[in-house]
Amino acid sequence: MVLIFGKEHCPYTSAAIDDYSRRDIEFQYIDVKKDRAELERMLGYSGGHRRVPVIVDEGKVTIGWGGT
Repeated sequence: MVLIFGKEHCPYTSAAIDDYSRRDIEFQYIDVKKDRAELERMLGYSGGHRRVPVIVDEGKVTIGWGGT
Protein backbone atom coordinates (compact mmCIF):
# COMPACT_ATOMS: atom_id res chain seq x y z
CA MET A 1 0.00 0.00 0.00
CA VAL A 2 1.17 3.51 -0.80
CA LEU A 3 1.82 5.86 2.13
CA ILE A 4 1.18 9.59 1.69
CA PHE A 5 2.62 11.70 4.49
CA GLY A 6 1.30 15.24 4.39
CA LYS A 7 -0.57 17.94 6.20
CA GLU A 8 -4.05 19.35 6.09
CA HIS A 9 -4.63 22.39 3.85
CA CYS A 10 -1.47 21.71 1.81
CA PRO A 11 -2.39 21.99 -1.89
CA TYR A 12 0.37 19.56 -2.90
CA THR A 13 -0.79 16.94 -0.40
CA SER A 14 -4.37 17.40 -1.63
CA ALA A 15 -3.26 17.04 -5.26
CA ALA A 16 -1.43 13.79 -4.48
CA ILE A 17 -4.43 12.37 -2.60
CA ASP A 18 -6.77 13.38 -5.44
CA ASP A 19 -4.49 11.77 -8.04
CA TYR A 20 -4.16 8.46 -6.20
CA SER A 21 -7.93 8.41 -5.56
CA ARG A 22 -8.70 9.17 -9.21
CA ARG A 23 -6.39 6.36 -10.35
CA ASP A 24 -8.05 4.03 -7.80
CA ILE A 25 -4.72 3.24 -6.11
CA GLU A 26 -5.02 2.18 -2.48
CA PHE A 27 -3.16 4.49 -0.14
CA GLN A 28 -2.96 5.52 3.49
CA TYR A 29 -2.89 9.25 4.25
CA ILE A 30 -0.93 10.24 7.34
CA ASP A 31 -1.25 13.79 8.71
CA VAL A 32 2.18 14.53 10.20
CA LYS A 33 0.89 17.64 12.00
CA LYS A 34 -1.39 15.48 14.15
CA ASP A 35 1.13 12.82 15.20
CA ARG A 36 4.74 13.53 16.17
CA ALA A 37 5.70 9.85 15.82
CA GLU A 38 4.44 9.83 12.23
CA LEU A 39 6.44 13.02 11.51
CA GLU A 40 9.55 11.22 12.73
CA ARG A 41 8.64 8.22 10.57
CA MET A 42 8.25 10.52 7.54
CA LEU A 43 11.61 12.15 8.24
CA GLY A 44 13.18 8.69 8.25
CA TYR A 45 11.82 8.01 4.76
CA SER A 46 12.72 11.48 3.48
CA GLY A 47 16.23 11.66 4.89
CA GLY A 48 15.25 14.57 7.12
CA HIS A 49 13.42 16.63 4.48
CA ARG A 50 10.30 18.29 5.88
CA ARG A 51 8.67 19.09 2.54
CA VAL A 52 5.32 17.38 2.02
CA PRO A 53 3.93 15.27 0.67
CA VAL A 54 6.32 12.39 1.11
CA ILE A 55 5.02 9.43 -0.88
CA VAL A 56 6.30 5.91 -0.24
CA ASP A 57 5.35 3.44 -2.97
CA GLU A 58 6.90 -0.04 -2.89
CA GLY A 59 10.07 1.30 -1.30
CA LYS A 60 10.40 4.26 -3.67
CA VAL A 61 10.29 7.61 -1.84
CA THR A 62 9.09 10.76 -3.59
CA ILE A 63 9.41 14.11 -1.84
CA GLY A 64 6.91 16.75 -2.94
CA TRP A 65 4.17 16.40 -5.48
CA GLY A 66 5.59 15.73 -8.91
CA GLY A 67 8.77 14.23 -7.49
CA THR A 68 12.17 15.67 -6.70
